[in-house]
Amino acid sequence: MTRVTVEEICATYLDLADRHAPGLVRGLYLQGSVALGDYRPGVSDIDFVAVVSRTPDLPALQAVHADLRRAHRKPYFDGLYVTAEDLRRDPATCPPGPAVHEWRVEHRSRFERHLVTWHVLAQSGVAVRGPAVAELGVHTDWPALAEGTRDNLAGYWTRWRAVTARGPIGFSAWATAWGVLGAVRLRHTLAAGRVTAKTEAAGYALRTYDERWHRVIREALRVRVGGPALYRSPVRRHADMMGLLRVVLDG
Repeated sequence: MTRVTVEEICATYLDLADRHAPGLVRGLYLQGSVALGDYRPGVSDIDFVAVVSRTPDLPALQAVHADLRRAHRKPYFDGLYVTAEDLRRDPATCPPGPAVHEWRVEHRSRFERHLVTWHVLAQSGVAVRGPAVAELGVHTDWPALAEGTRDNLAGYWTRWRAVTARGPIGFSAWATAWGVLGAVRLRHTLAAGRVTAKTEAAGYALRTYDERWHRVIREALRVRVGGPALYRSPVRRHADMMGLLRVVLDG
């Protein structure tokens, strides 16, 4: 089965938005894996930021995304609706607003309203409709983003490691990719001074961490990009992931 392209999905979305809410979407920008050059068909979602001319009407947005889902069920088309002024402000000061995640549209959401989104957009966001990203004046604050990244490692990822160590979730291939690439991506982001992609972070991890962890790093990357499995035993894979996470999170 032929996979639909990012361009085709964006074109369908804009056609639906213009039909259900004429004049609403003034700008459409892609962030996430597309912007970072790490989009993987069949694996990645499409992450968008829509710049709007007015407060969106929730039923209209629900109709847009319901029709888009019927046209292209996968990948997910996840994102948020903001004004141009919102993008010029610290996202922490922006009020909750419309967003969609895995086809669920919410009227007042904090989804993706954070510095990572703003930084990725400013770094390498892809303009589908509207002025170039450089003309938007997107707010960035590297010291605050770095502090938040360290807090994420100490908070979310440390808790995730504890839960994964006790339960069966950590024995899946998905958990290996999520845990390994998610944690090392944050370390790489801090080292590089910019938001980095998961595949790029895997290369950083192979250069940075002891060779004993290379197999599980390559396995995590293999889950993302494809190829033959490097482990026969999920128990051994889980143990290696836990060992690497101790180094990444506690080092």
